[in-house]
Parts: sequence; structure tokens; C-alpha cells
Amino acid sequence: MKDLRRQFASVGIIFLTTFLAACSSPQDDKRTDVSADRDSATLKPRFNAPSLVIPADTFTAEPQANAYREAYFGDLHVHTDYSFDAYAFGTVATPYDAYKYAQGEAIAHPAGFKVQLGEPLDFYAVTDHAMFLGAVKAAANTNTEFSQEPHVQDLHNINAPDNLNLASLPQRVKAFSTFLPDTLNRITNGQTDVATVNQIAKDAWADIVQAAQANNRPGEFTTFVAYEYTSSTDGRGNLHRNVIFRDSDKLPTMPFSRFHSQNPEGLWDWMDGLRAQGIETLAIPHNSNGSNGAMFQMVDWASKPINETYAQRRIRNEPLVEITQVKGTSETHPLLSPNDEWANFEIMPYRIATTIASQPEGSYARQALLNGMTLADQGLSNAYQFGFVGASDTHTGAASLDEENYFSKVGLLDGNGSRRGSEPLTAGDAEIIKAAGRVEIKQVDGKQYASGAYETWGASGLTGVWAEENTRDAIYRALRRKETFATSGPRIKIRLFAGYDFANDSLNDTDEVASAYTSGVSMGSQLFANGVQAPTLLAHATRDPNSAPLQRLQIIKGWTVDGKHNEKVYDVACSDGGIVDAITYRCPDNGAQVDLSNCAISRNLGSAELKAKWQDPEFNSEHRAFYYVRALENPTCRWSTWDAIKAGAKPRSDLQATIQERAWSSAIWLVPPTG
Repeated sequence: MKDLRRQFASVGIIFLTTFLAACSSPQDDKRTDVSADRDSATLKPRFNAPSLVIPADTFTAEPQANAYREAYFGDLHVHTDYSFDAYAFGTVATPYDAYKYAQGEAIAHPAGFKVQLGEPLDFYAVTDHAMFLGAVKAAANTNTEFSQEPHVQDLHNINAPDNLNLASLPQRVKAFSTFLPDTLNRITNGQTDVATVNQIAKDAWADIVQAAQANNRPGEFTTFVAYEYTSSTDGRGNLHRNVIFRDSDKLPTMPFSRFHSQNPEGLWDWMDGLRAQGIETLAIPHNSNGSNGAMFQMVDWASKPINETYAQRRIRNEPLVEITQVKGTSETHPLLSPNDEWANFEIMPYRIATTIASQPEGSYARQALLNGMTLADQGLSNAYQFGFVGASDTHTGAASLDEENYFSKVGLLDGNGSRRGSEPLTAGDAEIIKAAGRVEIKQVDGKQYASGAYETWGASGLTGVWAEENTRDAIYRALRRKETFATSGPRIKIRLFAGYDFANDSLNDTDEVASAYTSGVSMGSQLFANGVQAPTLLAHATRDPNSAPLQRLQIIKGWTVDGKHNEKVYDVACSDGGIVDAITYRCPDNGAQVDLSNCAISRNLGSAELKAKWQDPEFNSEHRAFYYVRALENPTCRWSTWDAIKAGAKPRSDLQATIQERAWSSAIWLVPPTG
């Protein structure tokens, strides 16, 4: 028990600086099967199997079941009332409610309005924070033993109907901010029984599992048992991961958290130990953009250069990275990709839950892909050979994916335009914001606006997978083999194949797609060089019929030469009959416009689908390379512009008025002859 209290104390000060919004905490845990005595809740990983290797064919698809495969869309990053920073700001949506929402039902937003998807999703995972799982909800319920603790009195009945209002924000912020340090201190000093906090978490976890089981309908809607491991560096660099379980019949009694290990390598050891017992999991890092360079370093936790053990352990447990969500997009950054005109897309420049700048170097996925190839050039396994996914990170149970009807993520804190900085503040809102101490007030265009991180957030994102059917097994296999893609919200479908002997020039029908699988490799795979012959890439994207048409299809190439990183963006298919320029590799502008008075977009411009059969004009078989596809829509209004128009206000001049929604495929890696 003393070990546990020391662990709580060691993270207390660090945690206080990152206490809010978005995922900035950790919890405490147990082990893996069903038996676990309380005193064995010491915070050491139970297992360490760094030499464990997953056989290459473990998660391959079964083409005979459905050779074409289907695109399924879902969200693997969703918080409900069991997350401390969701319940504290008005979220009463349960895991059951979250799954109702994903299946198309309307649920209540904390601010009092209903939210509903335009079209149901195919899969969903509730990923509540492991740290203090269920604790704020238990503190608010005066029937629980924990609610009688003296330091939680201000949380009593905080989400009773009469208290769910914007005026309650100052009290909520105060109660929440004192709950965290006080609980940590009381556990450390032995005033609060850690077994009580553990039991709350166990009960919450059991209910989360039950909700996933109750809503899983093979062939129609898939749920995954999951949670968020929430850690950071001492400098507040984000190291958050979502942990997804393949099955639900054998699970840990509590999830592994930062209170077991601040170091993600401890999480990987725990996952390896679970895998040795037949419990298969994967972890998905998110918000690398807010990591201050910590997410994709070339050193381990002890600041030693990455070695083979570390590289294998990381890619074995983290085959995917979440590159877009409400708190910004982490594909690349203008400072890292100065020749990419579309790099400045929904950049959230801060460390998580702060307005402190986050260092771009080491924080973005494209650079990490290049770093991974540098490791491979050195003869090591590629620790960063990951696929792409997207998610919402909602803290209301409901993914906010539509720019026109955006409701952000933190309940009462950002549930209207004035609070998230898109509409001028009223005098009453300004008083509440000042009293709550949550955001700054900024003068823009002669008017007062809330300012901080919220206005840099976005209506994003989704994970797409190509799978044989809508079942846990088929979707998990797709996640593991990285046949995944990410979108910024719209349901754009995107495919990529590479090979040397494609019989067809396109992906027009099921037979041609099945042939591409047979004679080439799909996204997420490696392709070995065939002498000096350049591989052929087949790229295909289809629009979301409920969103804007597509404008262009691009292939992003990254390669290494003598340790030097190189990247280039090629347009490979243009809308409206445009031809790619042979020198600049760019499509002509198709002329699509947005009317900022009402957000109307150009009619009869853009394409329903774009496809290309492409060979790299600068191919060199000696260079290790990756290729992935990016599809861009025509410009449309950003959520902040929609908010302003609905409020009868002029859009804020210091925010981008329009965006180009997009989708990204996972990469295909070219391995040179000596690789």
C-alpha cells in the first residue's frame, strides 16, 4: 500500500498542471485476469515479455470471405460520464448512451440541446480515462461511501438537472481543480483508502465492459472494450494512448494507468504480458501535436538511443497513430513540410490543456514515418511503421463531426459559440468566463472573444477500415494490418495498392479490387523492391455524398538518402478535367468558391471520385521510401464561420474562414534490395 501511495504522490504535482480538457490525467489499476488481491495493486507492470513476436500472418485478412472488402467508419476515442473531466463539466451520457448515439439515436448534450448523427457509424469504442475512473461521478452521488469524504462536498449533485447550466461553470472549475490535488494528497497521506478508489474504478470498468457487450451486434454494429492511458512528460508533453481490446471474454479487472507507470514502455510490458495470456490488445497514441516533441523521439524514456528491443516492443503494441481529432491534426506542420501547401490544416499549436507552445519537431506523424525509416537504415526495426486513424476525443459521449453543427467536446465549457471563441461574448458570458478562469478574453475586430485553445480545435475525425465484414474480428484484423485510413469528419473512402504486375488500370469493380489484393499489396504493407523497376500505385477516393465533392487526389512520398529526410507531394488526379502539370506536379485550381455570407459552395465543381494509376517519376530503388494518399475536398466553411453566421455575426478575422476536409490512407513502405 505504501508503494501505491508513493506513486500517487509522485504524479500529483505533474498532474495538477494538466488537469483539464481533453484527456490530461491518469488513474490506478490492477492486473489482467480475474483474481487480484488488493495489496497486490502495487504499481509495477505485472508482465515483461519484450521478446514476444507476433507472427506475420496472425492478423491477415481472409479474402475468400469477401475479397473486395468494405469500408467501415467508426470512432475509437470516446469519453462518457466515467471520465473525471467529462462528468465534472456536465456530461451525464453513459457508455450505453454513447453507443446509442453511434447507432443513430439522439442524446442530450450537457448544455441542454439534443445531438444526433446524420448517419449511424459502423463501430465505436468508449475510452474513458483509467485514472480516477468513475471517481468524480461517485463523489457527486451522495449515496456512495466516497461522497462522504470531506474534500468532495462541492461536487455533490453537481449534475442534478437544476445544476446543469452555464452559470455553474465557476463552481465546477473550482470543485474539479481542488478535487484532483486533494484526492491525491489524501491517498498519499493515508486519509483516503486507495481500495475505495480502486473499487469505484473496478465497478466502472465492469459497466463499461457490459455496455460494450450489450451493444455489440455482429454484422451490424461493432463495439470494442477500450480505455485511455493518460500520461505525459514532466514538461507536460502529451503521451496519451487509447488501448483497444480485441475480445471481451477475458479482460483485466482494471486497466493499466499512469499510476502504474508514467513511462509508456511500462504499458507495453503490461500489454505483452496480457498477450502472453491470450489477451490481445493494441494501443493508439493521439495528439502527438501537443506532445512538445515527446511522442516520436529517437530516444527511449531513459534518453538512450532507440535499440532493437524498444523498436520491436513499440511497433508490436502501437501499429496505429491517431492523426486527426477535435484537438487538431497531427499529419504534418508547415515548419516541417514547407513545400506542402496543405500542411497548415487545423493546427492546434499548444501542449494539451494549456496555451503553452508545443514543439513541432518530434510531434507530427509524417516526420515520424521518416524517422522510422532512419531506424531501418541503421539496421533496426522500424518503430514508426504505423498506420493512420482518426477519432473525435469527445467528452460528451457524442462525436462532433459536422462543421455546420459543431458542438466541440467539453460539455458546458465549450457548448456554445461564445464559449469556444467563434461568436462575440455577451456581457453575461464574459462575466462567467472571467469568474471560471478558464480562458482569456481577446479583442478582435473591436469585439470581445473567448480565446485560448478551443478556437484552434476542429470537427474531426473518423477511422475508416477495409474489412470483410462488420465484426470485431474482421475490424480488429484490419486495424492490426493497418488497412486503415483517417478522415477529418466526412466519410470519404480512400484506397491504395502498390505492385509490379497489375492486370488492370483502375479499381472500377470488385474483380479489379480483388485482383489488386492478389497481385499487389494494400495500404499498411511493405513492398520489396523488384530490381530497378518502379512499382505501380493504384489510388482511389470516393466522396461522402453528404459532404463537398473532391478536388484533388495526392500521393505523399517520403524517402531517406544517406540519413537525410526528403518528402514531396504529388497531385495524381484532378477534378473537372484538370491535368497534372508535368513540372510542378500540381492540379490547376478548379475554381471552387465559398460564399461566406451563407456558406454556400460552388455547384457543379469537383468530382464524386478520383483515381490514378501512378509511378514515381523520381523513383530510385536504392532509397527506402513510403507513399500514402491524401484526398482533398473542395473548400467549405469552417465550424467557426458557421457559428458566426448562425449568430448573425461576422466571422472572426483571425481564424481561417474555410477548410478543405480530407482523408489520409495509411502508407505503403518500399524496402530497397538491401533492406
